Amino acid sequence: GMGTAISNVHKDIYKATRHCLTDRVMAVRVAAAKCLIEMVKHANFLYTTELESLATLCFRGFEGSNYEVRCSIATLLGILIAMTQQADKTIPNVNTSKVTRSISLDEALGVLMSGFLRGGVSFLKGTGEMIKGTTAVNREVRVGVTHAYVVLVQQMGSVWLERNLQKFLTHILDLVANPKAASSHVDAVYSRKCINFILRSVVGKMIGEKVQMSTCKELVQIVAKQMNTIDFNPENAKDSNQETLFSQHLLVCALQELGSLVLILGTTAQNLLTDQQLNFVDATCAVLIHPCLAARLAAAWCLRCICVAVPSQITPLIDRCIDAMENMRSSPEAISGYSSALAAVLGSVRFSPLGIPHTKGKVVFNTAEELLRTATIMTLGVPVVKGLLPRMHLLWRNSFPKSAKELDNEKARGDAFTWQVTLEGRAGALSVMYSFLLHCPELITDEITRRLLTPIESALAMLVNISSVLKSYGQQLKAPAAIVRLRLYETLTLLPANALESSYTHLLRMLVAEFTLAENPANTTTSLLKALCHADDSIILGSWLQDTDHHTIEDQLQANSAAGSGALEHDPCSLYRPLPKTEFCPGPLPLGVTVIDIMLRQHDRKLCKMNIFTALLSGLKGLTETKSSIGQEDVKKSATSLIITSLVSTNSVLRCAAGEALGRIAQVVGDSRFTAELAQTSFDRLKSARDVVTRTGHSLALGCLHRYVGGMGSSQHLNTSVSILLALAQDGSSPVVQVWSLYALSLIADSGGPMFRGYVEPTLSLCLKLLLSVPQTHMDVHQCIGRVLSALITTIGPELQGNNASISAARSSFLCACAIMHAHSDPFVQAEATGCLQQLHLFAPRHVNLSNLVPTLCRTLSSDYLMLRKAAVSCLRQLTQREAKEVCDHGMTMIPTEDGDSAIPENGLPGYLFGMLDTETDPEMIKNIHDTLMSMLQMLASENLSQWLGLCKNVLTVATDFGSLSANDEASAKDSLNVTDTDNEDDDMDMEYHAEDTTTHPSIQPRWPTRVFAAECVRKIISSCENSNPAHFDLHMAKEYQLTKSKGDYLVLHLSDLIRMAFMAATSDSDHLRLAGLKTLQEVIDRFARVPEPEFPGHLLLEQFQAQVGAALRPAFAPDTPSHVTAAACEVCSTWIGSGVARDMNDLRRVHQLLVSSLSKLSTRTNSTQLYNESMATLEKLSILKAWAEVYIVAMVGNGSAPASVLLKKLSTAQSIDRCDDDGGEFGNFESSGESLLALVRPELSDLSQH
Repeated sequence: GMGTAISNVHKDIYKATRHCLTDRVMAVRVAAAKCLIEMVKHANFLYTTELESLATLCFRGFEGSNYEVRCSIATLLGILIAMTQQADKTIPNVNTSKVTRSISLDEALGVLMSGFLRGGVSFLKGTGEMIKGTTAVNREVRVGVTHAYVVLVQQMGSVWLERNLQKFLTHILDLVANPKAASSHVDAVYSRKCINFILRSVVGKMIGEKVQMSTCKELVQIVAKQMNTIDFNPENAKDSNQETLFSQHLLVCALQELGSLVLILGTTAQNLLTDQQLNFVDATCAVLIHPCLAARLAAAWCLRCICVAVPSQITPLIDRCIDAMENMRSSPEAISGYSSALAAVLGSVRFSPLGIPHTKGKVVFNTAEELLRTATIMTLGVPVVKGLLPRMHLLWRNSFPKSAKELDNEKARGDAFTWQVTLEGRAGALSVMYSFLLHCPELITDEITRRLLTPIESALAMLVNISSVLKSYGQQLKAPAAIVRLRLYETLTLLPANALESSYTHLLRMLVAEFTLAENPANTTTSLLKALCHADDSIILGSWLQDTDHHTIEDQLQANSAAGSGALEHDPCSLYRPLPKTEFCPGPLPLGVTVIDIMLRQHDRKLCKMNIFTALLSGLKGLTETKSSIGQEDVKKSATSLIITSLVSTNSVLRCAAGEALGRIAQVVGDSRFTAELAQTSFDRLKSARDVVTRTGHSLALGCLHRYVGGMGSSQHLNTSVSILLALAQDGSSPVVQVWSLYALSLIADSGGPMFRGYVEPTLSLCLKLLLSVPQTHMDVHQCIGRVLSALITTIGPELQGNNASISAARSSFLCACAIMHAHSDPFVQAEATGCLQQLHLFAPRHVNLSNLVPTLCRTLSSDYLMLRKAAVSCLRQLTQREAKEVCDHGMTMIPTEDGDSAIPENGLPGYLFGMLDTETDPEMIKNIHDTLMSMLQMLASENLSQWLGLCKNVLTVATDFGSLSANDEASAKDSLNVTDTDNEDDDMDMEYHAEDTTTHPSIQPRWPTRVFAAECVRKIISSCENSNPAHFDLHMAKEYQLTKSKGDYLVLHLSDLIRMAFMAATSDSDHLRLAGLKTLQEVIDRFARVPEPEFPGHLLLEQFQAQVGAALRPAFAPDTPSHVTAAACEVCSTWIGSGVARDMNDLRRVHQLLVSSLSKLSTRTNSTQLYNESMATLEKLSILKAWAEVYIVAMVGNGSAPASVLLKKLSTAQSIDRCDDDGGEFGNFESSGESLLALVRPELSDLSQH
């Protein structure tokens, strides 16, 4: 509001905040970033003259930062760069005297690029800097800049992205091909993760399917162009080698993103694959002969994604790979690439509803037998594997030395290369066994297990005895030997524990050597320890990052964790193994999970301990599950002393694991005296100790003892535990102690049940006191207070509905605490508040004020933080199960946000939730949104039909390109759907009306999974109407009610909309959507077939929609349609013909002709061009025959010449229909339709009778 007068003040503010961006205190950096973000909007010198210096400041701010600082500074940097591109439009230049040059997009992106590649720039660094390990700092800068790239595109919007797509993709992919981004293998893997994160966040979420198709085209062209630059001529290898090495990372990123996009697009990607100019599959297959393994594996993974998305590609690709391996035997790269591709393609078969021809398994086995790469065959399951077992046993038996003598002979001969090949072959054999045990459990008998044990024992003997070979050949055999051990351990995890009893000694010796790093000079730590701790422990371990949108790149900055270093080349078997739910692309961890080697002995011991604790926790978990006990007293003593000494480890993950192990061992031993001793040890330590480590470790120990021994088992220690922890939680001098003690307190409250009831008041008052006194910058303390409050609410439970003074006071305290936490700036604290309110609503729904809570939740839905959005949706899901109407009403009265726009669109909260389905990728979140919408729909739809059907119609009929229709079908369908020109004009007006706010950030067009869900909603609406009012299916009654009661909305009045939605879905490009559309059409015909048209007596209401039904079914009978779609369409055809709606010969002939065209499929024998499994062809044939049989029965009944029993059954239904009708003579034409129908069926009877 101060106009130009403020400009001088801006410069002073900038001077003051500059230093704060790199302050030692993280909260100061966050505050400085937030201040500058506001200032950028008003002070143009920041993104003109000061651009580079402010960007450099941001890079320095990333160094040594935490997650919150990275997010804040990245937002500043992203907005700063975005302003350089928006400057000419947004702010009039305040200093008109100085004309500043506008900054081009290339220059702006160059600023971010300099940050991404910062560090590791000069190889003349002093040794001092190398020892300090500045690479980790560079990693923080790189992750921060990665966040900033995403913020930049979010600021600019999807329209800008579409215009600059090629430039943006090229720039992002060039980053990873830069030598500075890949100074080592681990560095290259981390850089690739960053690039894939940018592409996933931008291309995967911000744009609709149409632009995603364009992105795929751009990426294919980039891949093809890159492959053209590689010179495969061995004479020039030396010059091009370096370039090829770095360009492999560009190919990996491009191919992984291509794979992810194709998976999102599903069968709609068919158009991309059939595009002759693009040659998508050819370009991908070309990478299979790239000199670098990582690029070959990425291409194989991309092919697997293509096959999962478009199953019709599987069989042609299997043939292509087998042919290529036959024809290119002399090229090791081609054999490696195409065999990986074959493994990946076979791994996709189990995701295809259509399968592959049965004989293909055998053909692949023959090829694989020559290559000894049979593991992937197992994924085809029992039918294929059963016949191949004898040959497999032979291969397994011959892979390993059969006796000790043979092994000694082996050791005496052979060079490093021979051993490498041998070991890799043996790892492959074990991989097949693992795959067999995993995918064909039905085939495993005692006899088979016995046969498997022979090669497994040989493998174990070999590993125990080849240490001399490994020593003599050193580094070359390290990886192959490690992969054999990995495969052996994997296989053993799937065998019964007692199978290997005779070899326990050798096996245990080997495992101990692994964990204690006896043979491994590189410090290797397990990535499992955090996973083995309890899921809730994330709050004290900082692993809550998994609940953010950014965990894929933030993982690489976690101490003692290799979580961010996964890459396909670490384990090619991931190509065909099942993919974890949360991942887009497999990222197996490095073979040794090697953590950078700082050769300090103390450090060695810490890593060794982490591995030991992982083993210990796994063992204790196993004992609990099998209800076994620790047998020997000395084992119990050693384990206990190991655990208690580790409770005071300086490493927080180890302390946490020790606490967990203490609780588990008390649970396994199950002796109250032993538990009492453990508790007493912690009490004594806590009373005397003053250091943070002891206090945190033993606090958690108390919490874990209560968690695992349960309230009853630890009741006598409850009073002491609670009083000690309440005292520790007030130690304001150490926030870390407060966090651990509060967390332990929440565990005790959770496990104590009614016994904790007496401690609720003191604990609750402590929570309130801490909420008001602990500075907001100690977010984790506030988070733990939220955990304690949540546990307290559960402890009081349904009593919270009571009205006595103490309960009312507790309730008020909870509501106050939630309000304080909701006002906190940290998203995780806000999420805890939402969780507490959700629990309060569960126990005392009357006392939670929805008029405040719902708008807050609605605003949270647009938060940048996944955790917050998840909490809000989870809470809404619970609220809508009881009070859907109130929730929707409060959602409509949304308070506008700071930007002045309301977060909820005109179609209310349901409309907003539908929109979220297109941008969210978290599976749990999507399921919760589905559940919330279904709850609303079941309670509200039959009363608000126009609103709900309108919502589904918006989603289902949006800008469809009439994908599967021919031109005249489209015209007739448009006519019959009454899509007139005036409709189109209305659409244009709509667009203009929204133009203001959506020019840069238009909403994404609904993707096919959202549209499939909308079709499901339509069917749910029909079924909910069926149970409410008969007028929904009677036009005469519905119109009468509207006249007399002048209110009410009935389904029958929306029949044209229902038909239109089913038609749009059934004619789309996506097979899933086509199936959903046909299902909906079937339902509409079933429900409305007998509804008369009151204005034309003797006619049915559906008669006017015959053209649409015909047009909706026609694409499903095209020759290249997958069998399951044709099968579904046959069912709709027979239902339609049998319903008696179409009585006119011409109308009948339209649909009948489709069934006639399907007869050609009955006569075709299964031939070499077959794409899918034989069972699919059988399903299709049975559907065709069933449809014809049903039509024939209807024709015979209509003609009066059917067998008596069927006639009587049909007659009774016809009479009941007649009774429903006002006019008994309405169906007078039915017989004549029976005759005409019979005339249509008769010519085909001779053909049909042969089947």
